[in-house]
Amino acid sequence: MAVVAQPKENPWEVALRQFHRAADNLPLKRGIREFLAYPHRELTVNFPVQMDDGSVRMFTGYRVHHSTVLGPTKGGIRYSLRVDLDEVRALAMLMSWKCALMHLPYGGAKGGVACDPGQLSRGELEHLTRRYATEISIIIAPDGDIPAPDVGTNDQIMAWIMDTYSMHRGHSVPAVVTGKPISIGGSAGRREATGRGVMIVAREAARIHGIPFAGSRVVVQGFGNVGSVAAYLMHDQGCRIVAVSDVSGGIYNPAGLDPRAALRHMQQTGRVAGLPGAESVSNDELLELPCDFLVPAAIEGQITQANAARIQAKIVVEGANGPTTPEADEILADRGILLVPDILANAGGVTVSYFEWVQDLQALFWSEDEINERLERIMVHAFNGVVELAREREVELRTAALIYAVKRVADALLIRGIYP
Repeated sequence: MAVVAQPKENPWEVALRQFHRAADNLPLKRGIREFLAYPHRELTVNFPVQMDDGSVRMFTGYRVHHSTVLGPTKGGIRYSLRVDLDEVRALAMLMSWKCALMHLPYGGAKGGVACDPGQLSRGELEHLTRRYATEISIIIAPDGDIPAPDVGTNDQIMAWIMDTYSMHRGHSVPAVVTGKPISIGGSAGRREATGRGVMIVAREAARIHGIPFAGSRVVVQGFGNVGSVAAYLMHDQGCRIVAVSDVSGGIYNPAGLDPRAALRHMQQTGRVAGLPGAESVSNDELLELPCDFLVPAAIEGQITQANAARIQAKIVVEGANGPTTPEADEILADRGILLVPDILANAGGVTVSYFEWVQDLQALFWSEDEINERLERIMVHAFNGVVELAREREVELRTAALIYAVKRVADALLIRGIYP
């Protein structure tokens, strides 16, 4: 996911407000509600890394477990200068609801290191990763907490974490992380999984909204792994990708862009800007372009009270985590814009991470076609369940998804009981 403008609100406060809005629709006792609202465990680590020039720099990292009620915790690790404890708390909470919504046997977690990976050499990045992995190894485990890639991290970083953890244990433990290279236990289809899930729910949203999917105009903010894959998979389904952007800005062509050509251009030049046949737009302008689908696939806090009234999309599909604030949710709903929330729209990644974890544990691997078929079935089932609950409760899709997820975690908590 590409990083764009700074978010306007504290992500933890936004996550709490979304949770309480859903909890208002459930008969939760006050103590149970408070238990579900706050993280179960938080780890902050400060550690040194020796740089290429021989100097030593201190870095701060985090790992937060929000809920362990449904099973081991699951969630990505991001490397970004924006990483702080409130961001990690918010993302860990979203992972709890996402996993519950998709009926995965996981609680939610998240981690990160405050750094700019683009300013580190490969050797420095490896040293940082291995030291961070060592620091958090006290709370990660294949049956306890399983990290994955997120903003600023990739399959190589997951390989270093897996190797570091394995060296400490004295034997290979591939199931301790997901999103690894296939050669060391990764799953076919994992790299495209989040973007594929975005495409699937966008297609289903078009169906219930009564608009043709093929030929629909699509704007994608953030042309990293999620946004680029969503763009070319939607293009393969006949959609017209009219604009995409990365951290440096966006490109626009109302007649349509070739997202794979844009991806090649970005890989060659470091940015999407300058693609022949497209005009430049800023990330702010891109959000307000006329389109059928707007896919914010960058970071949180992009659609806010300040710009929601100018959004011209018919459907917003949240490829990123938390890209829309609660105030913006209300404005979009009042304007009749359908929003498919993050915990549903971008759940393809954690779903295939679950498949990877299961394959590692049993040392039996599935084909990419099998992976994609299983993902399709789970995503469509979850989408239909959220739509049905939204109609029944007369709420928007985000609140319906959260009601479903929070209720599932609360029910499990009550069945398990309060220890001791």
